[in-house]
Amino acid sequence: MANPPPPSLGYSVSITPSNLDTSNPHSERNPILPPPPPPPSNSPTPPRFPPPKLQQDQIPLSSIKSPNVPSPSNGVKMGSPIPHLSTPPGPPVFTSPVRPAAVPFRSSPASPQPVAFSSGSSLPTSSPPQFSNGSVELQQQVSDDTLDLTPAGDSAYVLFSAHKVLKQKKLANVPSLGFGALVSPGREISSGPQVIQHDPHRCQSCGAYVNFYCKILIGSGQWQCVICHELNGSQGEYIAPNKELLRTFPELSSPMVDYIQTSNNRPGFIPVSDSRMSAPIVLVIDECLDEPHLQHLQSSLHAFVDSLHPSTKLGIVSYGRTVSVYDFSEESVASADVLPGDKSPTQEQLKALIYGSGIYLSQMHASLPVAHAIFSSMRPYKLNFPEASRDRCLGTAVEVALAIIQGPSAELSRGVVKRSGGNSRIIVCAGGPNTYGPGSVPHSFSHPNYPHMEKMALKWMEQLGQEAHRHNTVVDILCAGTCPVRVPVLQPLAKASGGVLVLHDDFGEAFGVNLQRASSRAVGSHGLLEIRCSDDILITQVVGPGEEAHVDTQETYKNDSSLYIQMLSVEETQSFSLSMETKRDIKRDYVFFQFAVQFSNVFQADISRVITVRLPTVDSVSAYLESVQDEVAAVLIAKRTLLRAKNSSDAVDMRATIDERVKDIALKFGSQIPKSKLYRFPKELSLLPELLFHLRRGPLLGSIIGHEDERSVLRYLFLNASFDLSLRMVAPRCLMHREKGTFEELPAHDLAMQSDAAVVLDHGTDVFIWLGAELAADEGRSASALAACRTLAEEITELRFPAPRILAFKEGSSQARYFVSRLIPAHKDPPYEQEARFPQLRSLTTEQRMKLKSSFLHFDDPSFCEWMRSLKSVPPEPS
Repeated sequence: MANPPPPSLGYSVSITPSNLDTSNPHSERNPILPPPPPPPSNSPTPPRFPPPKLQQDQIPLSSIKSPNVPSPSNGVKMGSPIPHLSTPPGPPVFTSPVRPAAVPFRSSPASPQPVAFSSGSSLPTSSPPQFSNGSVELQQQVSDDTLDLTPAGDSAYVLFSAHKVLKQKKLANVPSLGFGALVSPGREISSGPQVIQHDPHRCQSCGAYVNFYCKILIGSGQWQCVICHELNGSQGEYIAPNKELLRTFPELSSPMVDYIQTSNNRPGFIPVSDSRMSAPIVLVIDECLDEPHLQHLQSSLHAFVDSLHPSTKLGIVSYGRTVSVYDFSEESVASADVLPGDKSPTQEQLKALIYGSGIYLSQMHASLPVAHAIFSSMRPYKLNFPEASRDRCLGTAVEVALAIIQGPSAELSRGVVKRSGGNSRIIVCAGGPNTYGPGSVPHSFSHPNYPHMEKMALKWMEQLGQEAHRHNTVVDILCAGTCPVRVPVLQPLAKASGGVLVLHDDFGEAFGVNLQRASSRAVGSHGLLEIRCSDDILITQVVGPGEEAHVDTQETYKNDSSLYIQMLSVEETQSFSLSMETKRDIKRDYVFFQFAVQFSNVFQADISRVITVRLPTVDSVSAYLESVQDEVAAVLIAKRTLLRAKNSSDAVDMRATIDERVKDIALKFGSQIPKSKLYRFPKELSLLPELLFHLRRGPLLGSIIGHEDERSVLRYLFLNASFDLSLRMVAPRCLMHREKGTFEELPAHDLAMQSDAAVVLDHGTDVFIWLGAELAADEGRSASALAACRTLAEEITELRFPAPRILAFKEGSSQARYFVSRLIPAHKDPPYEQEARFPQLRSLTTEQRMKLKSSFLHFDDPSFCEWMRSLKSVPPEPS
């Protein structure tokens, strides 16, 4: 990457399957039954056989499918789709059969999108240097004795915007259609990587790991690095009489492997205690709530502690003008120690608290009744002040919660990072802004010193988040209610600690679900991501929840020029967005990419996950465009664009950038229509422009969301979200209810608003259920359809974090505007274009079509086809 300073690393993420797969799909990973220890690496003859995989939790596969369309994993068909865990699953899970869409729509391959026009990057990066070391001689020497297998599918961890790379630098680096990848290093899947329990072989020159694509001299056991092409020894481990025996080594038979080291000295031992159960959770609760909000919050808190594992350690802190730390040693009454909230607690105060007789962290099996008693004892705010003017010492409360988690060993561990199995977690339940004590802002924006105080509060909150991260604690802030919480002030605390900030309408169902999912979503901690690629490739920008790490490896690997990223946390819901360019015209037939993430998983084992990708290079522009993955490319473009859309004014400018991007793609890669000034958009990228049209008019860049706090929270979530959630936030998924509880997937056009139908629209952070007027008039049918739609909505978002709002309404109601505004206004197009892009219309009678046409109101928003023509482009034919 070039020299510009990083814009904002905590912003962004996304990812899903790419073009790799494990070569042994039958092996499973099992955390309780570990693989046998490998033979010593110094025995040259006996091959090391692949150990069984550790089993991951599995989720049911979806039963909805669109015909003849590659899966969203990168557009390559797979025998069985890989389930997505904490992010929205591709096709959802259904309790009833689902009717396929009339035509493939939005489940087809993702196409690469134009890379951001600005070359500014979020992380300074560099590519590994090229080394000439006699690779020609090596290939001549070992051409008959090398292992050179071909890839066998997609990777669940890396998605590229194209499956091929253009050799010509000028065309490959066209800014409107760039090249990049989405990396989800913490993702957990049922068919995870093969597990290896020994130290990896690494290139002594550049530090790259031995992998699936390396050429092996089976006579001497030497292997050639795919990144720098140097020869390396294997201590005789890869000496074999034939190639087949080399396939027994997991690292040589699969592009994805996990090297594992357990924290116990006994070989092969893996602790079975899940640290997500043993790592403490501290609730920090706003006590300045009115009675209706408090009642909803109490219900959510009661349900939350009931859902916790009996071994989970829980702490409860509340805050107003003071901080109350609840004592679990008192069983008959809710008892708390109280600290002042106007300033940070002193060391003496914390010592008196921590070394006192109170119990502030207790396992649920011993203290569940006490927790329920504490929640029931909470009372509504009694003073006569408006919500925004109530004193809340949120910053002090988080400081106290952090001290409780550190416990009596806090003094001893100063400067030393303690190693618990997973991240501890502080979950703040906030109903208003931090207006008292450190990190606070004045009640009123009209305060004469407000700008300065806000600046100081931002800095203090960020430092508190960094302190929490140093102590391996994530701070999530779940806000609810109608009082603005001053998102810009609270966001740095969540972001710097690796947590999230989520807004809710109230403390009801969605809040309660997010409370439960926030407490259990972590995959691991202490994450460090290494990225290496062929010398022809330059990483120009990284967007994601991390910071550039300066790791000095020169003593060990003298030519290591890889990019290191310190991950704020290692979670299934995250991804990093990489933008890349070619440094020069590429001469080789392949380019290589290697992603290695080191982290501690929830079983307290140190993992080094290595994913290696090989992409072919091509001269043909047409071959390159055919390999483009529209959905991945659209998400990459959206993340680069949103990174620059910091406020509503920027968002307007970014909409214009999207327009220019589409025009430039048509100009550079399309063809001009004879005797016309119009350009035909390349047919290979048929999905891309519609995805970008959804982006520019949806909640991320459009004018659907009014309050800047909501836009800021959505932007942060999107920039750090996985591929699945990111795609849904860019372009909604439309499912129409049919008879017998089945669903048909349709384009997200307003032509789906048929009065006799019920429609589910999944837009990532919101799911809408729309009931047509004719259907709603029939109580029996509408109740059945509504129940089926609600079941579907809950199933497709079952593992999503944050849990979306699920809103149901009838045609013509005031809330229906949320639904209508997210659909493309295709009713404005002529009938032949409507039928081409929405074939389901052909199944309607003439009377039904006339009724549908008359139900639309006129407004100025252009349809997709009108927008494309305004850009002097002819829209591509639907795939």
